[in-house]
Amino acid sequence: MEKFSWLYVGNGSIAKQTAFTVTRGNHRISCVFGRNEEKVKAFAKKYGAKAYTDYDAALKSGDFDAVYIATPHTSHKDYAVRALKAGFPVLCEKPVGVRSDEVEEIIFAAEKNGVYFCEAMWTWFSDVALTVKEWVNDGAVGEITDVTAFYKFPGLMLSKSSRVRTPSTAGGALLDVGIYPITYCLNLFGYPDKIECSGTLRDGIDINETVYLHYGGFKCTLEIGLDSLKEGFKINGKNGKINVPMFHMASRASLSGAVSRTYRGSTNYLKEFDCVAREIREGKTQSEFIPFSRTRESIKIMDECRRQLGLRYPFEEE
Repeated sequence: MEKFSWLYVGNGSIAKQTAFTVTRGNHRISCVFGRNEEKVKAFAKKYGAKAYTDYDAALKSGDFDAVYIATPHTSHKDYAVRALKAGFPVLCEKPVGVRSDEVEEIIFAAEKNGVYFCEAMWTWFSDVALTVKEWVNDGAVGEITDVTAFYKFPGLMLSKSSRVRTPSTAGGALLDVGIYPITYCLNLFGYPDKIECSGTLRDGIDINETVYLHYGGFKCTLEIGLDSLKEGFKINGKNGKINVPMFHMASRASLSGAVSRTYRGSTNYLKEFDCVAREIREGKTQSEFIPFSRTRESIKIMDECRRQLGLRYPFEEE
């Protein structure tokens, strides 16, 4: 089968990581858009692609099957909507918008134009996460009693000019790393009955928070932060436990209890891009792995967390 071709929007660290992996599979990068001419030309040359510093010109070229957006959060909506209006399928890095109204605008553009759109959340294209979901749905641990998740990385050690630490690019822990445990809970248990959030704000961003997602007889406790290094997802039930180390990019999940087993798999960009390319070629307009409903619910939870934290970005100030 002919390789699936992409217009890459952005040429920073995440674009470089995905490109390195997916071009070793049945994908090619045919066009690259970036604002810095020197950097975009260097990126494009590496993959034998055409370089553009004009986004409209890149879209008009039509020399690609779909658009992949890997720029800071604050520019996702604009690039996505313009591509969708031009009739091109879009895979957009998470979070696809900074708040719910941006997400709704993107989904509206996708639905109105009958074009595929998907949030790039590689976790849920993985056999590991999908196996954990099967265990939960099959009642492998019995009635769930509590869930705990940690996702912290030392983002505060990055340069102050880093996107992760910059308020004007919607930096902070919640949108960058908090989205992973939040989406994990959504995929396993659905939308919560109640949301509670408290944390620490510094220099215009959130550096850590604890989020409680209440589900009737149990709650999910999520510890999120940029101030340390810790990751894991644990589900306790009356008849057993599930443990997923490094859950956002897991290679292993273990089930213990009446039945004990370990599942080994992989979480990688190629699997995500392969699934998206297949769905686009099948004529789908949204992904079965990350449907619009999950993208909507995820940003809705983060909106509520920001409301409780009192976190507003500079571009939101009246």
